Amino acid sequence: MTEQTLPFELHNDFTQRLPQMVTASRGEEQPAARLVVLNEELATELGLDPDWLRSEDGIEFLLGRGPVTPHAMAYAGFQFGQYNPTMGDGRALLLGEVTGPATPHNPTGLWDLHAKGTGLTPYSRYGSDGRGTLRSMLREYLFSESMHALGVPTTRSLAVLATGRPIQRQMVEEAGVLVRVAASHIRVGSFHFAAHSQVPGLLQQLAAYTSERHYPGADCRELFTHVMEAQAATIAGWMQLGFIHGVMNTDNTTLSGETIDYGPCAFMERFDPNTWFSSIDTQGRYRFERQPDMLGWNLARLAESLLPLIDDSPDNALTWAQEAIDTFGERYERARRREAQRRLQMPDELFQDYSAALAQAAPDLTQANRSLVSAAAGEPAAAYAEFEDRSFVDAYCASGPDIKLLDQTVPRVIPRPRLVENALGDAEEFARLLHATTRPFNAAPEYEQPGGTEGYLTYCGT
Repeated sequence: MTEQTLPFELHNDFTQRLPQMVTASRGEEQPAARLVVLNEELATELGLDPDWLRSEDGIEFLLGRGPVTPHAMAYAGFQFGQYNPTMGDGRALLLGEVTGPATPHNPTGLWDLHAKGTGLTPYSRYGSDGRGTLRSMLREYLFSESMHALGVPTTRSLAVLATGRPIQRQMVEEAGVLVRVAASHIRVGSFHFAAHSQVPGLLQQLAAYTSERHYPGADCRELFTHVMEAQAATIAGWMQLGFIHGVMNTDNTTLSGETIDYGPCAFMERFDPNTWFSSIDTQGRYRFERQPDMLGWNLARLAESLLPLIDDSPDNALTWAQEAIDTFGERYERARRREAQRRLQMPDELFQDYSAALAQAAPDLTQANRSLVSAAAGEPAAAYAEFEDRSFVDAYCASGPDIKLLDQTVPRVIPRPRLVENALGDAEEFARLLHATTRPFNAAPEYEQPGGTEGYLTYCGT
């Protein structure tokens, strides 16, 4: 296989611009690799030939064994509040970038191709095998594509491959590889790494590159403000839909605002702010109600890393950073209300009543939101039952929401926990659930009912 065999142009923009933040590495040889699921629509959008991706050469490329050497990316991170300076892609590789459509969070149209589960890299932790379970890769594919369909900024999934290699996790399972697509993989943890690297100018280079790629023309202070706004909007989307990330460490917080790393994540059913499902979050640090606060905490850590660029005077830099962080609560509140307006056409004056009714009645969140659509259409009985507050429901209906628009913004289908678990070991059921959750506003009665979450836990698969 030679470099000329790639039937598309592969860029190495990040590795060429920031060589101190990557290390060349290749995926391990797999005993019996096969393509399990391929996102043909996404491949075509990115100028990739689905038939070639299915070929032997295409599969080798997706596994990090193509003609162009991939790179593992360096970063640090606060994991459950504790700083870890030696992290990075311990089981993943940046294959390169391709040029595709420009979007608000990716104005350059340059998209990362990033493979997870490809084996050991120079950043692998002691005792790691650099692999992940096929089930965990399918889970990320399902969740990321569902989130995209729901209109929440997110990484996308291009492909999942099985490797034919058994690995021991909670039980012996087959290992898999996920190839995901992102506006970039620049994380808050990337800035921790650059700030503590002792490499002259690296922090400034990373900030300039990040601005160029995501917020053209922004200086350091504007970059931070843009990131606050982007992340606040994303978390507001999570909160409206009942999504719980599960591991909001700073290495899982992107500068683009995209949701990244669908490990121990889940959508809650019964509305309970104290809900979390992550097996590794033993104290509930990242439970549903704390997600906005944890984002604020992560952004404060980003501000600390940026201090040398904010102002030449340490005192002035700290003052500006603190004043900026102090605005986060207000920024998030505005984003949360905008999200309720976007999804439900919820008048601002009713938002507190809506939140209070959810907290009091603790209904199934998705069904409760859908009941408001029925109420707006003249059938309020379900909403009366779900919210237990007739005055709120009546006031909402009186506000005159557009029913046709509501049907395009309030989902009927989400990846409910039990449905996801049932689908991960059944290829046909996975395909059916994927079809339903990536068309979340269409009726799919078999996927609209709660399955129960009592005793439910999610695992990373690392």
